[in-house]
Amino acid sequence: MGLEDDMAFLSMDEETEALFDKKMEAAKDLGPAASVADLVDHIDYVVKLVGIDHVGIASDFDGGGKIEGWWDVSETPNVTKELVKRGYSQADIEKIWGGNLLRVLAAVQARAYQ
Repeated sequence: MGLEDDMAFLSMDEETEALFDKKMEAAKDLGPAASVADLVDHIDYVVKLVGIDHVGIASDFDGGGKIEGWWDVSETPNVTKELVKRGYSQADIEKIWGGNLLRVLAAVQARAYQ
């Protein structure tokens, strides 16, 4: 699999694109939206499973996430508020919101230059 596989949707014919759009619309009604609390339940689980140094959050709002309380970037603070409510420290929240990712990227880059 390469970039061309990931980008295949850009060259869909009209019929395929219409079918894709229909399926995406139907998927919106598969069940109730998760809440921010549900999302943080998953974060809690993964932290307990692998440790705080291996957990991170990413966001992609161009297609919607169907999370009540985090519909778009303007509601991102709701996730942090829930983490604080659960007792996560500022240092742990910084790790979750990018610190862990930046640490791993720096280690990978350093290794690449060896």
